[in-house]
Amino acid sequence: MNKIEKWILISLLISLVSGLVVVIFTFDSTTLSALMQIKPSYILAAACVHALSYVVWGMRTRSLCKALGFDISYAKACEIVTSSTLAASITPSSLGGEPVRVHLLHEENMPLGRATAVVLGERILDGIFILTLAPLSIYVIRGVLKDSYFDAMFIFAELVLIFILFLTLYAVWKPEPTKKVVYIIVRKLAPLLGKKTDSALEKVILRVDSEFEHFHDSISILLNEGRLGLAIGIFQTMAFWFVDFSMLYVVLLGLNQHPDPFIVFASQVIVMVLLVIPATPGSSGVAEFAGTTAFSLFIPSSLLGIAVIAWRAFTFYMNLFVGGFVSFRILKDTDFIKNFLK
Repeated sequence: MNKIEKWILISLLISLVSGLVVVIFTFDSTTLSALMQIKPSYILAAACVHALSYVVWGMRTRSLCKALGFDISYAKACEIVTSSTLAASITPSSLGGEPVRVHLLHEENMPLGRATAVVLGERILDGIFILTLAPLSIYVIRGVLKDSYFDAMFIFAELVLIFILFLTLYAVWKPEPTKKVVYIIVRKLAPLLGKKTDSALEKVILRVDSEFEHFHDSISILLNEGRLGLAIGIFQTMAFWFVDFSMLYVVLLGLNQHPDPFIVFASQVIVMVLLVIPATPGSSGVAEFAGTTAFSLFIPSSLLGIAVIAWRAFTFYMNLFVGGFVSFRILKDTDFIKNFLK
C-alpha cells in the first residue's frame, strides 16, 4: 500500500467510525420515517452547490494570479484548486492543499514566490473572513448553546487561528527576520536531505532568498498595482464561503427542515474555527463531532446523524473523489503528492 492509499484509508476510517457513532447515538424511531421523506432533488442540488464552490474558488485563484501579471484560464484554475482537495482531505487542518496548489501554479510557469503569494493570500483572506464572522457567530450561537467544553474548544481553536494569521502577516511585512529563521531551518535540514557541501547549501540559501523576494514583491504588487485584483479576490472569498455554507441549508431542505439561515451559517463558522485544530487527517472525527454539537442547535436529534453524514459526504468524501480524479486522471500529478506525503 503506497503512502497516498494509507492516508486516504486512515482518513476514511476515522470519518466512517465517527459518523457511525454519531448515527447510532442520534437514531430513534422517527429516523426511518424521516429518511423515507427525503427529497432527492435537494440532495442533488446540494452536490451542485458544493461543485459551484470549486468554480468560485478557481475564479478567485485566477483573479489573484492575474493581479500578479499571470493569466491562467478558468478551467486550469478550477483544475488546480480541485486537485488540491485530495491532499487537503488527508492532512491535518487541510494544510496539504497549499503546497499542491503552489506546485501546480509553478508548473504554469509562475515563480514559486508569486505562486506562494497567491496561495498564502487565499489562506489569509479566508482567515480574516472567518475571524471577522466569528464574534457575530458566537453571539448568534451562545444565545441557544450553553456548553463550557464547546466554548473551551472554540477559544483554543480561535487563538491558534489568530496566532497563525499573525505569523503570516508578520512574515509578509517583515521579510528579513523571517528569512533568517528560514535560513536556520534550511541549514539544519540540508544535511539530512543530502545537501552536505557548502556550495550546494549556498545554492539552497540563494534559492530561498530569491523566492522570498518574489513572494514579498508579489504581496507588494497585490497591495498596490494589483489592488483591483485583490478587491475582486476579497469579493470572491465572501462569495465562496456563502456558496459553501449554503450547501448545508440545501441539504436540510431536502430533509424537510427549515431552520433559520443565520444559525446555519453561524454554526458552520464555529465549526470552521474548530477544524483549525490539527488533530487528524482531513479533520476526520473532529469535523463529525464538532458538526454534531453545533448543528444540534437547529436539527432534530432524529435527523442529526443523517444531516452530519450528508454534510461530510460533500465536504469530505466528494473532495476526496473529485480531488483524486482531477489529480490522477486529468493532471496526472501523482509524483508530487506522493513525495509530499512521504
